[in-house]
Amino acid sequence: MSTPRNESFFRLSPERVLAAVAAGGFEPSGHCFALNALENRVYDVRLDSGEHLVAKFYRPGRWSREAILDEHRLLDALLAAEIPVCAPIAFPDGQTLHSTLDMHYALWRRTGGRSPDELSDDQIGVLGRLLARIHAIAADVGAPHRRTLDAESVPLEALALLERGNWLPPSCRERYRRAVESLVETYRERSHGLALQPIHGDCHRGNLLLGEAGWFFLDFDDMVVGPPVQDVWMLIPGRDVEADRQRRLLVDAYRTFRPFDERGFDLIEPLRGFRFVFYAGWIARRWDDPAFPDAFPHFGTDDYWENETRDLEELVDRIESGDDLLSPEEREERVASDEDEGLTNKDFFWDL
Repeated sequence: MSTPRNESFFRLSPERVLAAVAAGGFEPSGHCFALNALENRVYDVRLDSGEHLVAKFYRPGRWSREAILDEHRLLDALLAAEIPVCAPIAFPDGQTLHSTLDMHYALWRRTGGRSPDELSDDQIGVLGRLLARIHAIAADVGAPHRRTLDAESVPLEALALLERGNWLPPSCRERYRRAVESLVETYRERSHGLALQPIHGDCHRGNLLLGEAGWFFLDFDDMVVGPPVQDVWMLIPGRDVEADRQRRLLVDAYRTFRPFDERGFDLIEPLRGFRFVFYAGWIARRWDDPAFPDAFPHFGTDDYWENETRDLEELVDRIESGDDLLSPEEREERVASDEDEGLTNKDFFWDL
């Protein structure tokens, strides 16, 4: 059930957005345009001066005030180090976080640019060095109020939520659980002794902008304490030989500023599986928000869970076969060997 304060969040109107911006000491012109966002509510607001601000209203109950300020402190430190991020601007009272209707909100200056579809080798080198600097500063600043990306707080919590809510159909329930438990066991074994630190947490290309001023890293809202490789594989998520090469290229550039533990690469596939499970749990957790059934109309159907379960099982098979630990050269040899075997019906029909 929705709490009263969540109802205010769900029904956040342009009038209330403009009132909050005005209460923060700014003079909106009346222009207010909702931007594409699900977890939070985000608006483009034009001021009387002609300047555009982005107003972000944090989902009630998700982060504490202290956890949000962890994000703001890191962004301020990155901006002070001339690292291209979008940081919240201060209200006239010097604070970066205000509240209205039991919702926290902050303001950003609008940043132009586009998210890249592909990355050249030169761009990967630049991003690798920037990511290393972000991680170095994040390690110094810390994030004492942020959750840890580990086996307990990500896949097992999501699995428990899905099971409590009876989201998983009987045909998939045990298979799904076995796959998640296998991923958890692998992650625990492979992550032993690896250092954790504050990281972006959601560093996919959609959270990068390339504009006239260069690169900008956006949206640290999912900042967590976790392994640095999480930001690496999300930036270059592919599984083919080219993705392997690009990740190595990015990490080589990263190492010009700080060390990178080679064992982190062994976590990529378990972390990929964690994201599958977390994503399903995230949708289930937000199902009382009217925006979510509209955005995910197939969620919860038998076909949805069959596909999700099969994806997890295939990922577990890949890990158990050791394929995810092969070098790019070994993987090329395996692909060539598989191609020599010739095509069968299984290459054409997905449901065999």
